[in-house]
Amino acid sequence: MKALVLSGGSGTRLRPISYSLPKQLLPLANQPLLAHVLRGIRDLGITDVGVVVGDQGAQIRKAIGDGADHGVAITYLTQDSPKGLAHAVQVARDYLRDDDFLLHLGDNLLPDGLGDGAVEFRRGGAAAHLLVQKVPDPRPFGVVELDDDGRVRRVTEKPQRPRSDLAMIGACFLTPAIHRAVDAIRPGRRGELELTDAVQWLVEHGVMVRASEYVGYWKDLADSEDVLAANRRLLEAVEAHCGGEVDRFSAVGSRVAIGPGARIIRSHLEGPVVVGAGSVIEDSRVGPYTSVGRDCVVRGSELTGSVVMDGAVISKVTRLADSIVGRGTEIGRGDRRVGHRIVAGDHCRIEVPW
Repeated sequence: MKALVLSGGSGTRLRPISYSLPKQLLPLANQPLLAHVLRGIRDLGITDVGVVVGDQGAQIRKAIGDGADHGVAITYLTQDSPKGLAHAVQVARDYLRDDDFLLHLGDNLLPDGLGDGAVEFRRGGAAAHLLVQKVPDPRPFGVVELDDDGRVRRVTEKPQRPRSDLAMIGACFLTPAIHRAVDAIRPGRRGELELTDAVQWLVEHGVMVRASEYVGYWKDLADSEDVLAANRRLLEAVEAHCGGEVDRFSAVGSRVAIGPGARIIRSHLEGPVVVGAGSVIEDSRVGPYTSVGRDCVVRGSELTGSVVMDGAVISKVTRLADSIVGRGTEIGRGDRRVGHRIVAGDHCRIEVPW
């Protein structure tokens, strides 16, 4: 079995961050989201992975490389414009050949693994096996209707009046039968070739499509709140580690991971927290649920529940909470006020009240 990871989307709801950083490279617990996706694929025993990229593909190639560091072998496939998930399958047709494959969205976090879904697929005899989860509002998703035996009766893309509360999560298992369906459909109302339409084509032509409910953690990283929630979820698994230096005036709690060459000076870190290699935390309080990237400086500041990306500088800022700070961003004091909340893109300079 192969895997196909779709990483060509533009991430419009994550702007300004996604203007210069593909959302598949957003750091979660100081690892790119795509690295977490590849780990889950490798844990299924799948090592042959196609990654579909768009106009930010060069950044993804540079960050992820050939996949060797993640235990997989990557073939990059270019989608010239975002024409839909089914179009991405068309782009990958020569790569996939006649193999079964796991289709995984590159902006979906599934840290609890897909082993149960893979078992169901292998023993179910279906042309497609969807993974679904009950959601309070299914309208932003592909919505699946099932019969009593778990066989799919209908799949609808983003319906205004959903007939089910079962949403397709960002992964499914497919056989080569999907290629005939993809070639048969036409662009939907969004002007894209929808994977849901291809699955529905299979259903309408009497091909067996099954689904099972996914009981693990699933997060589709659509906006900044999703990023922070996913970061918190992954930080819950952090184990204490110190590869840097902590001076005798500092207090470091449990579940704090400090990278090589990082320095903690007269500071208090309350886990779960990760601090990247080469970063400096001085006269500050950090945590919990905060990740600080590589080569950052946090000085005379207090932050919690935040994602701080590589090379950021935060100086003399109090009560920075639930924020995303982009690469190379500098945050310093401004006019005196109360409280701060920031979502910043790359290479910004932001002055906050004090």
